[in-house]
Amino acid sequence: MFLAGSTLLAFLVAAFVSPHGIIMAGTTGIGLALCKFLPVDTAIVVLALNILMLLLGLFALGKKFFLATIASSLLYPVLLAVMQRIPGIESLTEDPLLAAILGGGLLGLALGMVMRVGASTGGTDVLNLVMNKYFHWPVSVCVWITDIIIIIVQALFSNTEQILYGIIMLVIESIVLDRVMVMGQSQIQVLVMSSKYDEIRRRLLDELEAGVTMLHIESGYTNREGKGILCVIPPRKQFAAKEIIYAVDPEAFLTITQVWEVQGRGFSFERRMGAKQAR
Repeated sequence: MFLAGSTLLAFLVAAFVSPHGIIMAGTTGIGLALCKFLPVDTAIVVLALNILMLLLGLFALGKKFFLATIASSLLYPVLLAVMQRIPGIESLTEDPLLAAILGGGLLGLALGMVMRVGASTGGTDVLNLVMNKYFHWPVSVCVWITDIIIIIVQALFSNTEQILYGIIMLVIESIVLDRVMVMGQSQIQVLVMSSKYDEIRRRLLDELEAGVTMLHIESGYTNREGKGILCVIPPRKQFAAKEIIYAVDPEAFLTITQVWEVQGRGFSFERRMGAKQAR
């Protein structure tokens, strides 16, 4: 996953970001800015910056962090150098808006793939962690500070359209990144309130093979006590769950919400079917 994400990141920078001068954050953004004044490949500048960040991490964060980050810091610049040498890669599109849209989407996908396995591409991530250690600022604040500074520096040497395309790319990147981080993990939470809760509970267990939690509830108007049914299911079972509930009680009160992630028995761990049968 890390290798695929790093390769995709190198591709989008070489194909869409660099040819159109679109601004972006991170060491790649610094490299793109410096290459406007230095006759050096972006990959070489990024590699040099990543090495400097690695050394900073070694002295500030320790040897363990250095060893864990060295692969990510060195692999991406190498992949970027390879991508930049693919003939015709910089002319895949002449439309900067299309390049910003594709670049933002692929950037969110690439970073999401890397982050989902607990890795990073190095670079300014190291600086953010160092700032967090010594200034005790939240990492998110450190990320915003470094990214804003890098983008402002690039904006000084970019035209208005390049700045706007960069904003479009960053917005799309954040949207896609959020979706990739929860892809395959989001579930549907169903809350049912009905006087026929026992039959609904039994049918959800038997027909849908869904885990069910019973809640003690009290109606706000009549103060009558009863039981509610809380059930977390995959999205593909949502229609079947509604059919079961309304077949038993057409007047059942039902709420359906999306939860971003579910952990525990039945989702991230195997179900204890043997224990269920024993009971």
